[in-house]
Amino acid sequence: MNESANRMTEPGTPPTNSAVADWLGEDAYRYWELIRQLIEQSYPGVFTPEWLYGGKKHGWSLRYKKNRSFCTLVPEKNRCALVIVFGTDERAKVEAIKSGLTTKTRMEYDGTATYHDGKWLLLVIDTDSVVEDVMLLLAAKRRPINAKDA
Repeated sequence: MNESANRMTEPGTPPTNSAVADWLGEDAYRYWELIRQLIEQSYPGVFTPEWLYGGKKHGWSLRYKKNRSFCTLVPEKNRCALVIVFGTDERAKVEAIKSGLTTKTRMEYDGTATYHDGKWLLLVIDTDSVVEDVMLLLAAKRRPINAKDA
C-alpha cells in the first residue's frame, strides 16, 4: 500500500484484513472491526460489504449498500473514518435525534455542506462515544432489523 498518503491507494486487488489492520494501527482497527460487527448484528444478512477503488486520490473504501448507499468505511493511515450520506427525509430523522449525539458529532454534522445529492458526513471513529453516535445515525438512515418497537 502507498505509505506516503493517508489512503490505501495501491490499485489492483482489494486490501486484505491484515493489510487494513497494519494501515489503521491497533486502536483504529479495533473501531473498524467494531463498526463492522455492529452493522452485521443490527442488519443481519442485509448488506454484503463491497470494496471500491476510488483511484489514486481516494483509494480503497468498504461500502455497505442495499439498493442505495448505507455507509462507507474508509481506512485512513492510523484512523478509521466513515462516510454516511443523508437524503432529505433522512436529514429530518437526524434532526429528531440530534440532541442525543455527542457535541463533537453534532458539530461535524452541522458543519457539513448539503449538496444536491445529500449531506455527506465524514466521521472519524476514535472513541466509543462516536461509535454510539454512528449507530444512532445509521438507525436514522435505516431501522435496524433487531430494533424493538418503542
